[in-house]
Amino acid sequence: MKIVFFGNTKYSRIIAEVLHKKFKLALVVTTPDKPKGRNRKLTPSPTKEFAQNYNIPLVETQKITNIQIDEIAKFSADFFAVADYGLILPPGLLQLPKFDSLNVHHSLLPKYRGPSPAPTTILNGDKVTGVTIISMTYDVDAGDILSQKEYKISQDETTDSLLVKLNSLGAELITNVTENYQDFKSKKIKQDENKATYTHRFTKDNGQIDPNDPPDPVTLDRMIRAFYPWPGTWCQLTVHGRQFTVKFLPNPNYPTTELSNYPNKYLIQPEGKNAMTFSEFLNGYPQCKPYLESLHLL
Repeated sequence: MKIVFFGNTKYSRIIAEVLHKKFKLALVVTTPDKPKGRNRKLTPSPTKEFAQNYNIPLVETQKITNIQIDEIAKFSADFFAVADYGLILPPGLLQLPKFDSLNVHHSLLPKYRGPSPAPTTILNGDKVTGVTIISMTYDVDAGDILSQKEYKISQDETTDSLLVKLNSLGAELITNVTENYQDFKSKKIKQDENKATYTHRFTKDNGQIDPNDPPDPVTLDRMIRAFYPWPGTWCQLTVHGRQFTVKFLPNPNYPTTELSNYPNKYLIQPEGKNAMTFSEFLNGYPQCKPYLESLHLL
């Protein structure tokens, strides 16, 4: 079984590891190293690190052209497996596998097509989401459904924790589909276009909140969880005429069983500093107490 894997993130790596353990990946396709951190040091993607650790052949590209298509074609893939890749696969590439190009999508399609299903489901307050394996087509996220599984969202779920769980489920599903492809193909389900909904790519601006016009506590809680780790939930505060940015983060050490606004449920991180509790923050910035009160955080 020859599988070419496409992915970039730490969530992609979850699936890549399971597939490689079962089948031995023939090739990994990912994006080039990107500058990260304060020093803007070039850093490989988690998927590239995985491929290097296991000596898997690697193709790095920011855009798939005929050059990359010809290179990938040399591996004579039975399947493509695509997970959190971020780039659209052109028609000439999708035609290469002997059997199919499989995509792991983080929703119960046709609901939440597009780039941001996980944060969108948290923002909308959904109780259930899931993961879907589709046969890829030229229309993004519109292919036939080969396998699907529901997942119950916990009340303290963040996008980070949700993607870890959905990719773990997705790894099981795509492995099963690959092993028993003809069975799943014979039972594939066409998506109902009348039920399709779409998500959009979030930017940093989506996470900004205005202390003078704050969201209600339920909406703020969803934002903090949905926009963790990206793009973050943040606002600008002013102390002694100096404006600075603070981020609001989920507190990983706060086990919650119900929606409530206790100070320790979240952490606050002033720019250039580590995350801290609200009480620790107010020790250094007592003038900011009215801002936090306006956000219903105290």
